[in-house]
Amino acid sequence: MQLIEVTSLDAQGLEVFSCLTEAQLRNRLEPDKGIFIAESPKVIKVALKAGYQPLSFLCEARHVDGDAREILAMCPDGIPVYTGPRNLLATLTGYTLTRGVLCAMRRPLPRPVDEVCSNARRIAVVHSVVDTTNVGSIFRSAAALGMDAVLMTTDSCDPFNRRAIRVSMGGVFLVPWTWIEPGTACFDKLRGMGFASAAMALRDENIDIDAPCLKACGKLAVVMGTEGEGLPQESIDASDYVVRIPMYHTVDSLNVAAAASIAFWELTKRV
Repeated sequence: MQLIEVTSLDAQGLEVFSCLTEAQLRNRLEPDKGIFIAESPKVIKVALKAGYQPLSFLCEARHVDGDAREILAMCPDGIPVYTGPRNLLATLTGYTLTRGVLCAMRRPLPRPVDEVCSNARRIAVVHSVVDTTNVGSIFRSAAALGMDAVLMTTDSCDPFNRRAIRVSMGGVFLVPWTWIEPGTACFDKLRGMGFASAAMALRDENIDIDAPCLKACGKLAVVMGTEGEGLPQESIDASDYVVRIPMYHTVDSLNVAAAASIAFWELTKRV
């Protein structure tokens, strides 16, 4: 590794950690140059083990031979490691680093939907969910509870947003995912790949999450909607099933991340 002590907030090479917005990091115009930021040694280790390419580190000096030692040893020789005291790095980034380490990594090119879903039998379709915490939580549950893939509609939050990555505890690196256009074309695509779709929504003719017909589906897509309004009516109408989680004490719904956890746990089991 190449240790570089940070003495100025204007030092060359630090722009990726201090000046670039999430949109600039993503670089839609040149996807092959896109970058994302992973935070904390544990999350960075998950990314490295999953094959993601590190570009540079920002690390509190005291962690170079401490919490960051293992992940730095996993990286190619010569990778830049910018170091400095905690207060200076907090000034640079605008926040106190979680466990003192950030890593800039190369963003992979988006994969085709057919490729991501080619061997899957249980997938999640995240429709218009924009809260970074919810997206991170959904990915953490998807990884832990056996979902094979996640499809994000293009109007959803980027799973490689720094906070979404951190909340997922690296789950975004463990579950194959890609983008899909929202609307009825999404459901046509799912059917073309052999998936039945189960929309998580409230409607008179819905069925319970533990219905045997859902577990019996060879290939099932669990579709969940935005935090406030839920799924649009056209998506509900285009689904094969409309599914609810039974509630008590007059509660009618759960946060999308909590509902996702229950649905993933129930629907990855087979009859």
